[in-house]
Amino acid sequence: MKSPRHCEGTVETKGTENTLETDASVDCGDPDPFQWDTREDCQVRQILDRVADKWSLLVIALLDRRCLRFTELRREIDGISQRMLTVTLRQLERDGLVKRTVHPVVPPRVEYELTPLGGTLHHTIRALVTWTEEHQNEVAAARSAYDARVAAQESADA
Repeated sequence: MKSPRHCEGTVETKGTENTLETDASVDCGDPDPFQWDTREDCQVRQILDRVADKWSLLVIALLDRRCLRFTELRREIDGISQRMLTVTLRQLERDGLVKRTVHPVVPPRVEYELTPLGGTLHHTIRALVTWTEEHQNEVAAARSAYDARVAAQESADA
């Protein structure tokens, strides 16, 4: 038997809308565990939004089995601003995926590392990266074919 998804917030029940307590869990509908609710207040969607963010993926990948300082992370992640890295690290720390350690020295030294929970997520990310590497040529070919069809259609419409 498939287990139902649980979300917090507002849910429709038999045509009526019920507001739930913040900590209450409620069945979100379709019990398929491989789907997620499209409502913004669904915990599954919120977690997926966080861990599927490009900056979060890069931070988690870089912290695999090592501690890094903020400046090391920023140097390794091309294109990330100081503010975006700060926000990303805070969100990952809040979600229990990254541990922040402040060493009592002058100036303070701050290091980041994956928590055990973050380590389990890294395994999933590694599988995604492997899939991407294995299929990048197929995706590139599909994109080229699509772009050619769109260009041909636009030419025909003009």
